[in-house]
Amino acid sequence: MSDPTFFPAPKSATVAEVCSWIGAPAPDERSAYVVLQGVGPLDAAGPGDLTFLDNKKYVDQLTTTQASACLVHARFADKVPEGVVAIVTSDPYRAFATVVGRFYPAALKLEGAWGEAGGVAAGAHVHPSAKLEPGVTVEPGAVIGARAEIGTGSVIGANAVIGHDVRIGRNCHIAPNVTLIHSLLGNRVIIHSGTRVGQDGFGFAMGIKGHLKVPQIGRVVIQDDVEIGANTTIDRGANRDTVIGEGTKIDNLVQIAHNVVVGRHCVIVSHAGISGSTVLGDFVVLAGQAGVTGHLKIGSGAQIGAQAGVMEDVAPGARIVGSPAKPVREFAREIATLKKLARRDTAPERGDD
Repeated sequence: MSDPTFFPAPKSATVAEVCSWIGAPAPDERSAYVVLQGVGPLDAAGPGDLTFLDNKKYVDQLTTTQASACLVHARFADKVPEGVVAIVTSDPYRAFATVVGRFYPAALKLEGAWGEAGGVAAGAHVHPSAKLEPGVTVEPGAVIGARAEIGTGSVIGANAVIGHDVRIGRNCHIAPNVTLIHSLLGNRVIIHSGTRVGQDGFGFAMGIKGHLKVPQIGRVVIQDDVEIGANTTIDRGANRDTVIGEGTKIDNLVQIAHNVVVGRHCVIVSHAGISGSTVLGDFVVLAGQAGVTGHLKIGSGAQIGAQAGVMEDVAPGARIVGSPAKPVREFAREIATLKKLARRDTAPERGDD
C-alpha cells in the first residue's frame, strides 16, 4: 500500500487497460470495465485494488483476498474467489511491476533528498574545471572534483563526493553520501546512499618485515543500467579495471574486491562478497551471504545459493550450495545421508526398555 504523502494516488484504470499494458488476454466484457484505483498485497488489498500471486505459499491468502482483481498464473486461476477478476499471465510478478510503474510513475523517478530538480544548489562545491551538461542537479553539500564530467539528467545527492576526473553518464542517480573516485559510469546508473566506489583494493605484499601496500592503479567501470544498493563497496582495480556489467543489480551491503569482472545482468544479493580477480559470466546469481574466493571463473547462468562458500571454478548454468559449495543434488544427498546416520545412531538397541 502506498502513502500519498510520498507517492500521489494514481489515476484509475479499467481491467481492460491493465490487460493491454501487460499483454494479457482480456477477460469477459463485464469484468473488463471493473475500475482499479491502487495496488496491494493479497492479505491487505481491498475493493478497487489490484493484487498478484506468484508464490504458491500464498494460495490461502488468494482464496480470501478482498481485491477487485488479481494477476495470477493459469494454474492458480481457479483459486481466485468469486467477485475477483482473474487476470491470467505467465509472469504475475513482472506484470505487477509494470502496472505499479504505470500507477505510480513517481516511484521510478529517483529524487534527491533536497526535492528540487535542476541546477547546482547553494552549499554544493563544484570545481571550476568540472563539466556539467545542462539539466544536472547537484544538491547541498555535494563535492564535484576537478575535471569530473556529468551527463544531462543526472542527480548528485546531498553530501555525495565525486572525485577528480570521474565520468558519470546521463540520467544517473547518485544518492546522498555516496563516494565515487577513480570511476567511469555509463548511462542510467543508480547508486544508493552510503555506497563507496573506487577506493583502494585490499592489496599487501606480506612478509616478516611487515606488509607492504601494493599501489592500486586501476579504475572501476560501471556500465549502463546498473543499480547498486546502499552501503555497498566496490574497490578499484590493482593493475586492471574492476568492471560491473550492463544491467547488473547489486543489493545493499555487498563487497566487490579489486580486479573483479561482473558480467551483464547479474544479481548479487546482500552480504555477498567476491574476492579479487574473480570473473562472473552473464546472468549469474549470488544469493545472500555467498562468498567467492579470488581468481575464480563463475560461468554464465550459474546460481550460487545463500551462504555458499565457493572455492573453485563454477561451470556455466550450475546450481551450487553449501560450504564448501557443491552441486545442489550432491549437497542434498549428503544431507539425507547424514540424517539417516543420525537416526541410526540415536535408535534404541534391541532389548532396551
